[in-house]
Amino acid sequence: MTDFETRDVNVNGITLRVAAQGEGPLVLLCHGFPETSYAWRHQMPALAKAGFRAIAPDLRGYGASESPLDAAAFTTLDVIGDLVALIDREGAKDAVIVGGDWGANIAWQAAQLRPDRFRAVAALGVPIMGRPPIAPSRLFPKTESAMFYTHYFNQPGVAEREFERDIGATLRAIYFAASGDAGPRDDPSTPNPFGMVANGRGLLDSLPLPATMPAWLTPSDLDVFIQGYQTSGFRGGLNYYRNLDRNWALQAALDGKKVDVPALYLVGERDTGLAIPGMDQIIDAMPGLVPRLRTTAIIPGAGHWLQQEAPQEVNDALIDFLRGL
Repeated sequence: MTDFETRDVNVNGITLRVAAQGEGPLVLLCHGFPETSYAWRHQMPALAKAGFRAIAPDLRGYGASESPLDAAAFTTLDVIGDLVALIDREGAKDAVIVGGDWGANIAWQAAQLRPDRFRAVAALGVPIMGRPPIAPSRLFPKTESAMFYTHYFNQPGVAEREFERDIGATLRAIYFAASGDAGPRDDPSTPNPFGMVANGRGLLDSLPLPATMPAWLTPSDLDVFIQGYQTSGFRGGLNYYRNLDRNWALQAALDGKKVDVPALYLVGERDTGLAIPGMDQIIDAMPGLVPRLRTTAIIPGAGHWLQQEAPQEVNDALIDFLRGL
């Protein structure tokens, strides 16, 4: 990220490593799991050229940012607090928030909770969903033979040991399996890292290790991600999943509140989420939760890592959205 400003910023009681580029209205870019701020390497120069100031933090627990010891310090509200403080540290009144994967969850709730600070939202991959009637731990499947991957992640230390055994192999397997290059999601032979994990096995056991990575992830790009997880480990990122039930409980205070700022939603045609039964109905229902949703677009051939796999399409849609605000 040699073309970017990189600095440590104290926010909300912790230190975040932040990359920035450009001058103009503020755009906050929130990555997912297992990523870092480097996931936005294609968007930051394009946003800067278009007249915006792009800010991409390693979220708490990731990369070179601080990782609190208490797993309870990784709720969505904690992360939103970091981002509000980051806007203040930039000397800005507000920002447009953009997120992919976990970052999309954070972006939706940030815009719902603080429309005064987040004047618009763009989400990649993960649509906004109404609060379910039961907690995620009761909602997601768990059988005698297998468990949904979030249950696997919820076991302290288990996924860490598996993932940190060989960080490079872990990232290659997960990145490939969730990408559009792995195959169409309606094909049962297409691997999925965000599905069921057999009891007594690891998440990686069912994923192929590709001999070569797709063209959108060069060896030098992969090295940057590997270095980030060599620094942080996986504990911080996994702690986001360990707060799913806590997030659900906290969101009761926002139940029924709509996202009242302009919004953009993009998803890859081969995103792993589109394989979840009923996801098409959830996407169709989004305007009821986001009355100012301006665009919903499916990007052909792309998978879960949308901003990395289809950077030009994402950049064009995002800049068009931003200029129309």
